[in-house]
Amino acid sequence: MTSSTRMPDPAVLVLEDGTRYPGRAYGAQGTTLGEVVFSTGMSGYQETLTDPSYAGQIVLQTAPHIGNTGMNSEDPESRKVWVAGYIVRDPSRIVSNWRADESLDDVLIRDGIIGISGIDTRAVTRHIRSAGSMRGGVFSGADVDLDADEQVRIVQAAPEMSGQNLSAQVSVDVVEVTTAVGRRLGNLAVLDLGVKRATIDNLAARGFDVHVLPQSATIDDIRAIDPVAVFYSNGPGDPAASGDHIALLRNVLDDGLPFFGICFGNQLLGRALGLGTYKLPFGHRGINQPVLDKETGKVEITAHNHGFAVDAPLEGSFDSPNGYGRVEVSHVGLNDNVVEGLRALDVPAFSVQYHPEAAAGPHDANYLFDRFRDLVAATLKDAN
Repeated sequence: MTSSTRMPDPAVLVLEDGTRYPGRAYGAQGTTLGEVVFSTGMSGYQETLTDPSYAGQIVLQTAPHIGNTGMNSEDPESRKVWVAGYIVRDPSRIVSNWRADESLDDVLIRDGIIGISGIDTRAVTRHIRSAGSMRGGVFSGADVDLDADEQVRIVQAAPEMSGQNLSAQVSVDVVEVTTAVGRRLGNLAVLDLGVKRATIDNLAARGFDVHVLPQSATIDDIRAIDPVAVFYSNGPGDPAASGDHIALLRNVLDDGLPFFGICFGNQLLGRALGLGTYKLPFGHRGINQPVLDKETGKVEITAHNHGFAVDAPLEGSFDSPNGYGRVEVSHVGLNDNVVEGLRALDVPAFSVQYHPEAAAGPHDANYLFDRFRDLVAATLKDAN
């Protein structure tokens, strides 16, 4: 399985501040716009590309060689590739993995994902780390010859990530159910804000009949399945623009249902409790982010994809401004002291900012699914 040896057509990455990086077309051709972000994982590009949390983002891989393991039918985390665009340095010309069904560039072309290769990805990463994540555009095909000032104007006219609610773009339209594995605990309502397949499988493995609900679900929709708990998934967009999901979560907390949220779900729990959120300069993306679990004192290497964070005091407990009792920060990012988890002490709710499903790894945080199962089991026991 080899890619074409023909010299790729020219392309250019243009950032909103006017910075330009000429390269070669990779994947589909044309123009794509989005927030340019970088992911530091050395592997797992298939899981990254199919993570709905990356909707609206042009993803840059800091690992220099991408595509050598191809793409297969077993590892996708959702039904399609979601990134708005793709930036790599050296795409592999040969696929050399026995599990591969097709090449990465063939999938990018088939799914209409416009990318660019052959640029100094380290330089782009350093620029974003210094100036912050920003809007960008990849121009190839006929659009590569557009006037440079016109390309910048096109990029600057694109919407910023702040203020965007993208959940409707990535969520299911109808309820999907995955049956529990092993001893059954009951029905779990999962609000699909961009859920990954590995998350669903991990929850089913803990005894939940996993009901994946559209992001437009109401509290009546949740109550209708008689859930033992509620879960909010990862997803793209600005948590401050998700007022309906925050109001829904407050109804869940008022009902006393156990709650677990990851990534976007962590930010929404923070806002439901009455805390603020803010945009990070360049976010955390990749599978090598160190996080301290304050309860155990252990440092976990975790998978991240977020550009927003919860604003909360890192030490001690504090009162929920919305009246849900005491709250504490349970996990802290060690690179920049960002809140990476919340625990409510008077209602059965907790969340983390990262991805414990560990697709494509690491597996340090998988215990959080067990912690959620134990919380639900204890709540059911108390209720009886």
